[in-house]
Amino acid sequence: MRLRALTRLAGRALARNKMRSFLTALGVVIGVGAVIAMMAIGEGAKFRVQQAFEAMGTNLLIVLPGSTATGGLQGGFGTQPTLTWDDLRSIQTELSTIRSAAPVLRVSAVLQSEDQNWTTGVVGTTPDYLTIRNWTIEHGRGLSAADVDAGAKVVLLGRTVIEKLYGPGANPVGQMVRIKTQPYQVVGVLARKGQSPMGQDYDDTAIVPESTFQAKIQGGLSKFLNGAIFVSAVSPESTARAQQQIGNLLRDRHRLPVGAADDFSVRNLSEIASAQQQGTAVLTTLLASIAAVSLLVGGIGIMNIMLVSVTERTREIGIRMAVGGRPRDILAQFVTEALALSIGGGLLGVAFGLLAAVSLAKEFHWPTIIRPTTIIVSMGFSALVGVVFGLYPAQKAARLDPIEALRFE
Repeated sequence: MRLRALTRLAGRALARNKMRSFLTALGVVIGVGAVIAMMAIGEGAKFRVQQAFEAMGTNLLIVLPGSTATGGLQGGFGTQPTLTWDDLRSIQTELSTIRSAAPVLRVSAVLQSEDQNWTTGVVGTTPDYLTIRNWTIEHGRGLSAADVDAGAKVVLLGRTVIEKLYGPGANPVGQMVRIKTQPYQVVGVLARKGQSPMGQDYDDTAIVPESTFQAKIQGGLSKFLNGAIFVSAVSPESTARAQQQIGNLLRDRHRLPVGAADDFSVRNLSEIASAQQQGTAVLTTLLASIAAVSLLVGGIGIMNIMLVSVTERTREIGIRMAVGGRPRDILAQFVTEALALSIGGGLLGVAFGLLAAVSLAKEFHWPTIIRPTTIIVSMGFSALVGVVFGLYPAQKAARLDPIEALRFE
């Protein structure tokens, strides 16, 4: 029997009971739709995690100083200055896996424009900081080495600070702003960066040269660096090696004996991002697996209805065999009907899944990424379900005895 004739016969048979055919395919519709929606949301979650960590910086490592210990109480990393400016220079020049490194000195201070004020975090750093953080300049310019060498009273402002001091959409480049009563010239506007995974507003910041920060905003600690060091590795693959090299270098510079605890901490944000993405991937796979159970339930529904159809159409099968129909023709006819149900349900499921994914994205402001491979695999699986669960009823129909089938009432 030709494929075209088989398809036409299957269509006529399914059209006799439209509602029953639709309800039979509904399990496949729900299964395919759920798989596509869950995979799209899961891919969106992984993309959101990747975006959040890319906003923190490229191949970022954060070196924190040691902790205080008073009366048996540990103050935590960052409470005891142990990093020196020479440590920073050694990290910049002696390690092959490091692309750049910058000091990060931070304090909360009040900024004042002509008629507004706003308390924000002021960061003292060098030009490499923006490179490490993947932070671009929207208006004006960034910090320069000349600004650091001269201790220039210049400042870069984030978008949140600008909105509070000058209003939305303002471009204050060239204007003066006071930080702790000292006037600073705004030389650049930072591009909007958004929030961290913990909800911190990256755009609520002001950046000044580290030399100006120590001289005008918060006094330095002589040879000690009163803050952290942000480090960018040369590639994502080299971050773990860079972390180890920094640890070995600082232990050697601080003359820590074998077995002694580190008086610093090196945090690898790439490892945190990878762990979060793996967790998201596992959750997505779990949800998609649960959704795939609906496909199996739909397949059982197809087999059940096809068995009923064989019983209802026993006399028809006998007539077809009597006029020359071969068992393989009967087998092909019923398999085609089951396949039509599963593929039709799969197509409706794809439309349902795409609609559900887009609706959820709009409702929860969550990105959805729909990959063509997800749709192809879902459709392939639904077709396989139709063949597998339609084969037994088709074989049962093909094995009927023509004489007994014609006698069936």
